[in-house]
Amino acid sequence: MEQETAEEGVSAFEAVAREISLQLGADCAPEPEQGVSGGSVHRCYLWRCGATPLFVKMAVAEAAADFDAEAAGLEELAAAQAVRVPKILARGVADGNAFLALEWIDTRPAGRESERRLGEHLASQHRLTAERFGWRMDNTIGRTQQRNAWLTDWSEFFRERRLRYQLELASERGFAAILAEPGGRLLESVPALLAGHKPQASLLHGDLWAGNWFVDRDKEPVIFDPAVYYGDREADLAMTRLFGGFGRTFYATYESASPLPPGHTVRFELYNLYHVLNHANLFGGGYAFQARSMIERLLAEVRS
Repeated sequence: MEQETAEEGVSAFEAVAREISLQLGADCAPEPEQGVSGGSVHRCYLWRCGATPLFVKMAVAEAAADFDAEAAGLEELAAAQAVRVPKILARGVADGNAFLALEWIDTRPAGRESERRLGEHLASQHRLTAERFGWRMDNTIGRTQQRNAWLTDWSEFFRERRLRYQLELASERGFAAILAEPGGRLLESVPALLAGHKPQASLLHGDLWAGNWFVDRDKEPVIFDPAVYYGDREADLAMTRLFGGFGRTFYATYESASPLPPGHTVRFELYNLYHVLNHANLFGGGYAFQARSMIERLLAEVRS
């Protein structure tokens, strides 16, 4: 068993195992089989409940609201009947630990067929729309709160709910000298950058980078760890390009199913600024300088 499992404490594991057993109506092992990778935010485990393997996330009890929002996001995505998401099996708090138990999905390497399916299914997901931008609850992007209060105007939503909040956090983190002045000018320029662009409020994964999708044994793509809200579908497409991991077949299939309007390249930069600012706030200064460069390029677009 990996070190992180040993450090958790058997009593805490047993309490979580009892609660999962009650919810599933099956006997779970008193502790996980092993620790597994699952991001940098929570502790993740392979846990067996009878003959069924589970993927279980654990965190301090105060994180229960984050798990509730994640579960609600997975349910929202599942209801779209587009891209597959893991099923929610159990969640709650036991012995001071919040937990979220999902189905365990065996993976295989991605290929052109799975990328084709992802492009096709994501386009289908984005056809599910709302009348306003936002979502019924706040959630998280990484460890950062993501504010989702509804607004009818996309430009206002992205400026106020996404960029302004991250820029305020950046100043609190000590990046004011790098970002405050150009960031303020950019906030004023968001309406100009989005002028004439009137997207529908599409159902978004919200954090669609290469580490948040994989392929199951049937070559079906699976998306997970969402930061769900209803917004411009281009925001999801933009993030797929931020850290790589999506091939030409994915993009060709998506655009064949749902072509992107002119000007999306500049909007991609604007939308990805949100994630780069979040990385600066979570991980440090290198991302702050990257954000500054992005802001300068966007301001140059406005001037031109």
